[in-house]
Amino acid sequence: MSLAPYICVKGAVAAIEYYQQAFGAKEIGARVMDPEGRVGHSTLEIAGVSLHLSDEHPEIGVLSPVTLGGCPIGFTLSVADTDAAYALAVKAGGSGLSAPEDQFYGARSATVEDPFGIRWFLQTQLEEVSDADMQARVGETYTIVSPTG
Repeated sequence: MSLAPYICVKGAVAAIEYYQQAFGAKEIGARVMDPEGRVGHSTLEIAGVSLHLSDEHPEIGVLSPVTLGGCPIGFTLSVADTDAAYALAVKAGGSGLSAPEDQFYGARSATVEDPFGIRWFLQTQLEEVSDADMQARVGETYTIVSPTG
């Protein structure tokens, strides 16, 4: 069993190029195009994980974040160097939403929105932080709840 996200974007060919430039994506498998030139299906591999994508097809209810006015889904991409990955994603055409910063949970993180309305959370793990240490770092701002209770 496996799980692969499937996203819809407005401008899939441009999105494929952006993901290749920004995140080192590789297109794997055949690209399926409809008679109007829209991508019906493409598969990319980013960091060893498959990502399926297509253009909008409003006639069957497949709509992009641009058309919907936002996207509730984002991707966390673990990278070797958050600062370099952030700079590359912005240079390739993304919008920097939060610059690289060390976080209470032990990672250096940044957020970029790609030109197609999808957020990418870029992070480099700096240290392992226990739940108790995380709670101490955030004080009363958040409550840290361990999965084991």
